[in-house]
Amino acid sequence: MEFSVFSDDHYMELAYKEALKAKEIGEIPVGAVVVCGRKVVAKAHNQTESLQDVTAHAEVLAITAASNYLGAKYLTECTLYVTLEPCLMCAGAISWSQLKRLVYAAKDASKGFTNWSASQQEILHPKTQVTQGLMAEPCGLLIEDFFRELRN
Repeated sequence: MEFSVFSDDHYMELAYKEALKAKEIGEIPVGAVVVCGRKVVAKAHNQTESLQDVTAHAEVLAITAASNYLGAKYLTECTLYVTLEPCLMCAGAISWSQLKRLVYAAKDASKGFTNWSASQQEILHPKTQVTQGLMAEPCGLLIEDFFRELRN
């Protein structure tokens, strides 16, 4: 397989770099990137501690930044790449923004939105396509290492 700067792999790598930024500042290491028409229109990482805001998840911040950049509340032609399965709150934001596609890396066995429903489409917008598992291992290890270090 040939690597391309317009591939899912490339964009997930950018999201992973955002997750590393979060880890550096003591945040849960989750990163997100919004792509529209092969262009990165937003990047974000968790900032709940920095901003003292429980809603400052990477996905919400990236969706807000993308909407501001594009001047549109609906992101029907955009893809969100995120390093961890979105929580229910973030899945709601993904649904309301009507993202064309969601690509996430690692599953979140405790807080992921798929734990709340038998069908992803019960929570997400019906037209949102979902791809999971891309870079799941490194993204999952980043989260596991973060919490292991936190406990020690």
